[in-house]
Amino acid sequence: MNEFAKAFIEWFNGTDTCVQDWLGIPDIPAGDDAVAVTGAVFKAIFAVALVLVIMGGCLYTVLLERKTAAWAQGRVGPCRTTMPFIAAIPVVGKVLTYCGFIQPIADGGKLFMRQEPMPEHVNKFYYCLAPCLALAPAILTIVMMPFTSYVDPETGKETALMLCNMNPGFVFVMAVSSLGVYGVVLGGWASNSKYPFLGSVRGSAQLISYELSMVLSVLPVVLLTSGNPDANPLSLFDIVREQNGLWNVVLAPLSAILFFVALMAEMNRQPFDMPESETDTVGGFHTEYGTFKFGLFFTGEYLHMILGSTMFSLFFLGGWHAFPFLPTLGLAGVPAAILGVVCLLVKIVFMLFVIIWIRWTVPRFRFDQVMRVGWKLLLPFAIANLVAYLVGFGVWDGLLK
Repeated sequence: MNEFAKAFIEWFNGTDTCVQDWLGIPDIPAGDDAVAVTGAVFKAIFAVALVLVIMGGCLYTVLLERKTAAWAQGRVGPCRTTMPFIAAIPVVGKVLTYCGFIQPIADGGKLFMRQEPMPEHVNKFYYCLAPCLALAPAILTIVMMPFTSYVDPETGKETALMLCNMNPGFVFVMAVSSLGVYGVVLGGWASNSKYPFLGSVRGSAQLISYELSMVLSVLPVVLLTSGNPDANPLSLFDIVREQNGLWNVVLAPLSAILFFVALMAEMNRQPFDMPESETDTVGGFHTEYGTFKFGLFFTGEYLHMILGSTMFSLFFLGGWHAFPFLPTLGLAGVPAAILGVVCLLVKIVFMLFVIIWIRWTVPRFRFDQVMRVGWKLLLPFAIANLVAYLVGFGVWDGLLK
């Protein structure tokens, strides 16, 4: 953030002095202390803006799901909900109404204004704690995600736009993102009911079955990043930065497929939605939940969808790079950083569309089929894929390099 703060200070001090004098705003000192303070302010603003954008993204991911479902089934989807002051805008009001942009706001208001019931037979403390545990890991993991990079035109130094650039970012993301299952397990157990408990047991078994395959499938990406001695193979920023040529989806296509399938199971998305399968467990682990608490579970699921789409984009689709071998389209500085954010958002939306499309296309698996795919198909392929890359890198380093 200090590099962004330094660029902002230079830009601000170079603006029209007449405007600054008229507003009574002095120049910002260019010392290291001022840069550090400005960087801390930027980080706080960025954190608040990131949470607001992510939560707003959850609302409109629901709209994307409803519109995609309507498209898959030959329907229109949400096209009537509007507001008086928006409907009064010529042309724009009709477009916003027909596209359903006001529908998520209406759904959220309806959900959170209903009466909040508290069943008598539940364990009240853990019943209330479970939705928070389902939501918190996804928000915490977003902290480690790089969204773009800023290259200083003078020094050529590349800096990541992210809240925390931890060296073992890959390990942190994999560890924390899997903690969301605790909310599922605790919610089903605390509900003190048979169907929610069955859903929570399914969720824990599914996590164990697919977590190992997901980690093994992404290890070849770490190996590809380790080819550069100056890069940290466990840093998400360096993993993306090393894809300025070919993207990892080309260099490790089987890893991308395995990771995506395991990701679908980790997110409990159909055809792997065993913890909340309506056909045999009513609603699964959140059967006893309603209104605000159900909304937290619902938001947590879509947050995990956004997180999973971001992870796939960073690991395999070049992150904020626009095209292979042409990551910034010849731009530099702030325009290149803005282009990076736009490119990453486009890739995230594309991955969300694919995830939703699969839900409304592929029928739900049986639970025994889910276990069979995880242990007898996905895990052997993940191990074989990793061994192949280890042998390939060993041959390259020992004989050819």
